[in-house]
Amino acid sequence: MKKHNFSAGPSILPKEVIENTSKAVMDLNGIGLSVMEISHRGKDFQAIMDEAVELFRELLGIPEGYHVLFLGGGASMQFCMVPFNLLEKKAAYLETGSWAKKAVKEAKNFGEVEVTASSGDKNYNYIPKDFRIPSDADYFHITTNNTIFGTQIKEDYDSPVPLVADMSSDIFSRPVDVSKYGIIYGGAQKNLGPAGVTFVIVREDILGKVSRTIPTMLNYKTHIDNGSMFNTPPCLPVFTVKETLKWLKNLGGVEKIQEMNEEKARLLYDAIESSKIFTGTAEKESRSMMNVCFVMKKEYEDLNDEFLKFAQQKGMVGIKGHRSVGGFRASIYNALPLESVRALIATMNEFEDCMLNK
Repeated sequence: MKKHNFSAGPSILPKEVIENTSKAVMDLNGIGLSVMEISHRGKDFQAIMDEAVELFRELLGIPEGYHVLFLGGGASMQFCMVPFNLLEKKAAYLETGSWAKKAVKEAKNFGEVEVTASSGDKNYNYIPKDFRIPSDADYFHITTNNTIFGTQIKEDYDSPVPLVADMSSDIFSRPVDVSKYGIIYGGAQKNLGPAGVTFVIVREDILGKVSRTIPTMLNYKTHIDNGSMFNTPPCLPVFTVKETLKWLKNLGGVEKIQEMNEEKARLLYDAIESSKIFTGTAEKESRSMMNVCFVMKKEYEDLNDEFLKFAQQKGMVGIKGHRSVGGFRASIYNALPLESVRALIATMNEFEDCMLNK
């Protein structure tokens, strides 16, 4: 039976990326060694790193003055690296979900934090609007996609201070005007590759302005000066990221994948809206293209477990919702084919027909 992978992360990767990574694990480009055992200082791995950086720049149109870094520690490490490097007096944060809340908590260790707006009053089911970004903040931090609650910021804000964005779960899902950001960061395990590598796009001129001493490994300048090679980078995940970016480029780039993502999301949200037993959880204007959250309508809540079991029998993997929301979550990242979305919709329709025609 074919499996349809809707896992929130680590999540689906393109088949050819997995195949190419598997080959490189056995033998990298016919050199007789695995990509996992070559020196990160050697020319073979340097070529991998250089290509990954260049593809990042090309696909996102990254301007001069920015650096692309591949680090360890996950996006959660960036929750402290950002304020360590940027927060002198005050930072501003938009609180739109669990990960944004954790970033706020970490930043408070370094200085004053102003939460400009929060959607916590409605369990983060919307993106706040009409908030003011304080012009006296050292930076303004946002989380562009909220995997747990299924909401997404789909615009590049105009900010009077450096804009910092956690784009862990929607990077490369749509075009981004990188010039509007001071830092963009994220874990790779949604749209880019396996867990273990974190990407950071940083504009160099915003650095070096805090008075504190920054530990060597937590200083962005350390990694800029050493081309992400101050210590041994996560070599295999970087290789897979490079292969994923090649796949995306061959597909037609970010503009093309946005079209595909919009179609997948439209079909699934339409199916939820027309359903008699399912309903969405996020406000319509804030709905995510990457993580579609839905639950049973109140009168059918006792069917939750039954639907999960039915869906699993049909090959649907990873659709159980996060405990903060309940119900179901279909993560429809870049690599998920339209075929899988259609299969989920057919499964939902079949289950609904069975339940309503008992």
